[in-house]
Amino acid sequence: MNKQLTKVEEQLMQVLWDLKEASVNEIIERLANPKPAYNTVSTIIRILETKNFVSHKPKGRGYIYFPLIQKNDYSNQSLHKLVDSYFGGSFKNMVSFFVDKNDVDFKELDIIMKVINDKKTEK
Repeated sequence: MNKQLTKVEEQLMQVLWDLKEASVNEIIERLANPKPAYNTVSTIIRILETKNFVSHKPKGRGYIYFPLIQKNDYSNQSLHKLVDSYFGGSFKNMVSFFVDKNDVDFKELDIIMKVINDKKTEK
């Protein structure tokens, strides 16, 4: 999977990831105001189907849509693309950037280090 989602596509995917499956109307209910038109959401869902992010199953006179890509898999791919594009493929450079530019406090750094150490001991 090397496809990227547009901002609008990602918003719809977030809803589908949360709901696991939904009709177009159920997706629209979860979106912020002003709500997009039914046809707009339906068109974007069809685009997501052509990108193999979403599939559907019939239900009554309509369809229920569900994600084919797990949120975790897409997040991982997007993070790697970000690291490759902006930080020369270096996670160290990315972390340094966030520490320098975003006032990460020591408590948060301690938590991050604990997560890293826990992962190291799992292996």
